[in-house]
Amino acid sequence: MRPVLHGDVSSAARALLNAAPADRERLCTRMINEAELADIYVGQTGRLHPLFGNGSLMAAARTRSLVDEPSFDDFQYCQCFEMVLRCLVQFRVTRMRS
Repeated sequence: MRPVLHGDVSSAARALLNAAPADRERLCTRMINEAELADIYVGQTGRLHPLFGNGSLMAAARTRSLVDEPSFDDFQYCQCFEMVLRCLVQFRVTRMRS
């Protein structure tokens, strides 16, 4: 996956806000895996992945419907933002162990 920036986390959190709370963690993990898959594809072919884009988390998130970006006064947005960060940490830890 390409380096993760604030916009990547924000886009993923905005996609999660559109999902049912029970589905959010699974969706978050899926977007991270799609970004990783796309980055590998771009590295091998030099072209964008046809479904998941350039290998960024933002590109993977933007294949879904995003809510308008709320402020951090929105508790659910904060939860989604935190979830993205937790899933990214778990992805990195798992990847380092493999």
